[in-house]
Amino acid sequence: MAKNGNSRWLKWLLVLIIVGGVIGAVVWHFMDHGDAGPQYQTAEIARGDIIEAVTATGTLNPVTNVTVGSQISGNIQKLFVDWNSPVKANQVVAQLDPATYKAAVAQAEGDLASATATMELNQIEAKRDDELFKNKLISESEHDTAIANLHQAQAMVKIKQAALDNANVNLARCTIYSPVDGIVISRSVDVGQTVAASLSAPTLFVIANDLTKMVIDANVAEADVGGVEVNQNVNFTVDAFPNRTFTGVVEQVRNAPTNYQNVVAYDTVITVDNRDMKLKPGMTANVSIIIAEKKDALKIPNAALRFHPPEVMAKDVKTNAPKEIATNGPGDRGGNGGGGRHNHGDHGGSGGQPHAEHQPVRTVYVLADPKDPSQIKPVQVKVGISDGVYTEVVDGLKEGDQVVSGLSFGTDDSAGSRPSNPFGGGRFRMH
Repeated sequence: MAKNGNSRWLKWLLVLIIVGGVIGAVVWHFMDHGDAGPQYQTAEIARGDIIEAVTATGTLNPVTNVTVGSQISGNIQKLFVDWNSPVKANQVVAQLDPATYKAAVAQAEGDLASATATMELNQIEAKRDDELFKNKLISESEHDTAIANLHQAQAMVKIKQAALDNANVNLARCTIYSPVDGIVISRSVDVGQTVAASLSAPTLFVIANDLTKMVIDANVAEADVGGVEVNQNVNFTVDAFPNRTFTGVVEQVRNAPTNYQNVVAYDTVITVDNRDMKLKPGMTANVSIIIAEKKDALKIPNAALRFHPPEVMAKDVKTNAPKEIATNGPGDRGGNGGGGRHNHGDHGGSGGQPHAEHQPVRTVYVLADPKDPSQIKPVQVKVGISDGVYTEVVDGLKEGDQVVSGLSFGTDDSAGSRPSNPFGGGRFRMH
């Protein structure tokens, strides 16, 4: 019996020790650990430049690409240019074997000579028959036959002359000339290769007219094309020079739409100055079309436009404004990074460019008392353009105002010197 009684006491003692440990840990966490509770994170309204842009990708191309081909078939006998060779207009770039076409010219010349001789004989006979007919020595039908034979001979001479001209043209086409000044960017044939011209001319070379001036064909999504206009400035980068920003100008927004994976886009042609010859045809350009720009504007972080205090903290919000502005309205969609257009490859866009007569109204939260960071109040502001990180403040705030951009849960800074809680904990931030 004594042994069973001792076992019960040991079990109860163990339970009391466990319960006491849990209670002690909880008390240590909420009292000795010094939990500071939720804290508002603020950002200061400051001035700076804001650039609103539409982004897209495109391909660099020469302004004019000329494809040099062959209208006749034959073997490549000589090549006078290669890749990257500069050429001038009417410069010989290739030569086809002309033997076959020289023979065709010789045959055509023989046919023409034969036809000419036949025509001359018919001319003599027609002249003689004409005299005989006047003297009533031959019938009228014989006279008519002589005239008809002369006309047929004359027509045959024209046919043979045309055949000779065609043979000479084909012979001349054995020599390939450059149609423009430029540089060879592609060569598709080698010496000894046979080119066959049937329904289409085979490509021998591709010549870029002038690589010092290039264009970018950028595909701009339909949600953003409304803000793109001719003569807007463009910044772009290429993978070959990741630390350099190149510039260009919008030359044309073509009306022909393209549809890729249910996204409608429009080809926007951007002219580029390439005098240093750093850019090469075919490079992929990451384009940023500047549709609006403000210098020395009041800037608010977009995180402040997205912030809304949790309902459990609504009692801490002080407001003198109407009740409906205490919460973000439909215009303050969470995650919408500002009131202006800024597209970093997101075909959905974020709204059109704000017009001077109508700026979107947003609700932000500021410190009600700079000395008491736990009290905030809502303020309505008018916003302008956005660069995706900051948004222009048109009205409602002034430089130096502190706006709430987030909320953090965790310990204060002094807790960093205390030992960590063995039951977990840490910091959680809401933005």
